[in-house]
Amino acid sequence: MATDKLKNIDSRLKANNDTGFGVITGNNAGRFINKDGSFNLKREGISLFNRFSIYQQMLNLSRWKFIGIVFLFYFAINVLFTVAYMITGISELQGITATTNWGKYKELFFFSCQTFTTVGYGRINPLGDWANMIAAVEALIGFLSFALATGLIFGRFSKPRSYLMFSDLALISPYKDITALTFRFVTYKDNHVLTNVEIKVNIALKVPEDGKDVYKFYDLELERYKVDSLPMNWTVVHPINENSPIAGFTYEDMANADVEIYVLIIGFDAVYSSPVQQRTSYTYQEMKFNAKFVPMYHDSADGQTTILEMHKLNQIKILEEKKA
Repeated sequence: MATDKLKNIDSRLKANNDTGFGVITGNNAGRFINKDGSFNLKREGISLFNRFSIYQQMLNLSRWKFIGIVFLFYFAINVLFTVAYMITGISELQGITATTNWGKYKELFFFSCQTFTTVGYGRINPLGDWANMIAAVEALIGFLSFALATGLIFGRFSKPRSYLMFSDLALISPYKDITALTFRFVTYKDNHVLTNVEIKVNIALKVPEDGKDVYKFYDLELERYKVDSLPMNWTVVHPINENSPIAGFTYEDMANADVEIYVLIIGFDAVYSSPVQQRTSYTYQEMKFNAKFVPMYHDSADGQTTILEMHKLNQIKILEEKKA
């Protein structure tokens, strides 16, 4: 029965061949799109030097990873120069007052930090040629490092972001006199409202064709494709009617077809005066039948303000099964 449903899809609907995803199923590694919107893809056959972009990687790191790498680099580079000063000899520098090896190392480390940041308190200064050359190189690297760090920090602050949160699950639930596939998302920053928000939803299905399974992609018709502004949450609704690729599908049918829903949101952010976008996806394991989302807003006590309850984004209500 499931195979018949999949074979009949092409006779009812036109596939979307412009998604950019391949159709071969033999080497399927799971989902096409990760939950965070990144593509589930790894490139091989070319050197890491040509594949890897430090700038792009640093811009996309989480806040705490970025801060951690900056501090780790600062600490490591000063340890390296401290070792260099130790190798040239303590006699190459004047002003060191410590008598123990550990004390001398600490003084050299902090001298390195002062040279790297061009603070230069002046108590310790290089005398010999080698120490002066190392200090000159360190000062240059310090200038360049802080210039790069400033550019990265500015890039991270000025990078437009959608600031969208998606529900963990997509639901198959009653809708009017039929059923519908629904999920919802919301902007989570205060005073951050996207305008001219558009959404496009595609579905990937593993369909038998000429004796083998291939992936086919279909556009999903939505109740609404665009909103002028997004101050609250948006529940996206795909009515499952005769025009739906998943009409009559059970959870087992979804699993057999290895269903994945691909979501693309595009909007305009007035703060950055720039368009922004966000992707996500839902696999069949992340779909729940016979459930509805719990409303996530209510009026304030004085009736003057709408309260958006962000913690209810993923709250659902299981519906009672209809008796035959």
